[in-house]
Amino acid sequence: MKTAARLSAYGAAVVLFGAGAFATGMTVDAPTDHLRPTAQSSPTGPGAGHGAAPAPRPAPDAQPAGLASTADGLTLTPVATTLPAQTATELAFRITRADGSPVTGYDVAHDKRMHLILVRSDTADFQHLHPVMDPDGTWRTPVTLAGAGTYRAFADFTPTGGIPTTLGVDLFAPGDFTPIAPEPNRVATAPGGYEVTLDGDLTPGRSGDVTLTVTRNGKPVTDLQPYLGAYGHLVALRTGDLGYLHVHPQGSPGDGRTAPGPQITFGTEVPSSGTYRLFLDFRHDGEVRTAAFTVPTTGSAPVAAPATGHGDDHREGGH
Repeated sequence: MKTAARLSAYGAAVVLFGAGAFATGMTVDAPTDHLRPTAQSSPTGPGAGHGAAPAPRPAPDAQPAGLASTADGLTLTPVATTLPAQTATELAFRITRADGSPVTGYDVAHDKRMHLILVRSDTADFQHLHPVMDPDGTWRTPVTLAGAGTYRAFADFTPTGGIPTTLGVDLFAPGDFTPIAPEPNRVATAPGGYEVTLDGDLTPGRSGDVTLTVTRNGKPVTDLQPYLGAYGHLVALRTGDLGYLHVHPQGSPGDGRTAPGPQITFGTEVPSSGTYRLFLDFRHDGEVRTAAFTVPTTGSAPVAAPATGHGDDHREGGH
């Protein structure tokens, strides 16, 4: 597996999500659209013309993946958008082209042709699934939703001959929904006596490392097992819009330099200020475990350098 240098779509960078503000005790009974971020124009003001230094402009705010159900001529089309809560059921969907025909050819990425991330809007329920495709292009996977609410499904794949793509769509589980607001944490537990500690900061617009250290019953875990070609997978979701990014750890099993724990280091870069939910999947004793973190960013996004005007030319001897 290649070293991940930046957060981005699955295989290129992190996953970042966001839980918006939710009314306590709301009832989910009909689909509603998520708010989507919009691009902002550069600030302008008096004195920004000829001979004057323009005001600093914010650096471009790169958007994470999964905010749209259609991109590059492909659409994530669920067979049903309403699923029961707390009941074993099947989630089925297709990836379709602009003419409505299903895509049936996919490249293998990280040992699978399709990765499906399913998360409730408050991130209290997170699942990393691997559906199986029928000959007609329909993907199917068993699933049990933890409770009522709005869910976001992210399909992460590479069509044969195409580029890595992540599409997102909303799903709904009717019933009474009481959202949970996760508190910031850098230490998380997983079933089986595991504790995972996160070190490192998320600074918008800047690359950096985060390191996850896995222990069990107070002892370092030094025999992590490969999972989808890595010792760990990190998914991050940006609060507010469920923007998705996915990163992979530095190094890979069998490369002669990457130890199987207790530390897993990821190269990360988040696109904007805010709070992110990070989900680490790792395998030990033959079972995949998940540890969840809530991490606010530190610092602020860099600003682009002011454009050079004619006034600079005069100072440098120009016309």
